[in-house]
Amino acid sequence: MSIVVTGSTGHLGRHVVEQLLEKVPAEQITAVVRDEVKGADFAARGVKLAVADYNAPETFDSVFSAGDKVLLISGNEFDKGRVGQHKVVIEAARAAGVALLAYTSAPGSLTAALADDHRGTEEALLASGVPFTLLRNSWYHENYTENLAPVLEHNAVVAAAGDGRVSSASRADYAAAAVAVLTGEGHENKTYELGGDEAWSFAEYAAELSKQTGKEIAYSPVSVEALTGILTGAGVPGPLAAILAGVDASIEKGELVVSTGDLSRLTGRPTTPLADAIAVAVKG
Repeated sequence: MSIVVTGSTGHLGRHVVEQLLEKVPAEQITAVVRDEVKGADFAARGVKLAVADYNAPETFDSVFSAGDKVLLISGNEFDKGRVGQHKVVIEAARAAGVALLAYTSAPGSLTAALADDHRGTEEALLASGVPFTLLRNSWYHENYTENLAPVLEHNAVVAAAGDGRVSSASRADYAAAAVAVLTGEGHENKTYELGGDEAWSFAEYAAELSKQTGKEIAYSPVSVEALTGILTGAGVPGPLAAILAGVDASIEKGELVVSTGDLSRLTGRPTTPLADAIAVAVKG
């Protein structure tokens, strides 16, 4: 039996594999990669590599075995039909008779277009009959803290979220929840709404940035249309810019506030404060 992680060399996947290595023997972990070279560091530590691609269904034919626990990390190719890609993994997992398939989804409260692929994948997973866990991840701290250059250049946090709040957490937090599910018991056919312990507003985010950088950084709320234009002007493809701006509209409506406490309960510790993520980014 293996614990199999798709997207294992991506931002979230790497955290998951690293944390799994702290809990189970390396030979019990299979990292699914598209590029074997990118997984070489894992292989050197004894992790099994499986080369497979969401866009080539036949490559998943021999990835899973009966009894495996699988983490399907949602793809990031928004233009290639993510639900279809995810169905490739779900069908291969069903055919192999895996014990559990956990999927990184989006909050159940999120109505933005970003959630459409996640809802479609959830429906396919439930229809497959495979024992499942839905890990409905809220937003990541790193969505903001890894993109500080324009904020610090213009001394402004620009968002179309009004006074809305975000229950974000770090990638490492969400990875820890996935690891708890993959290494624990009793998570079959459960749905977890995951988010940070403390929701924050963009005005508070700007204030924390000001405090940590010594600059006067203000929150500049804009319309969804204006934000879409700003993002496309910065080189983000039009359809993706519209999706990202749509998330801000959902934030204004309160759709990324998650108050279940599921994330800290699964990990057994408080979630990482936004201020800590900002401190790491500013020092970096």
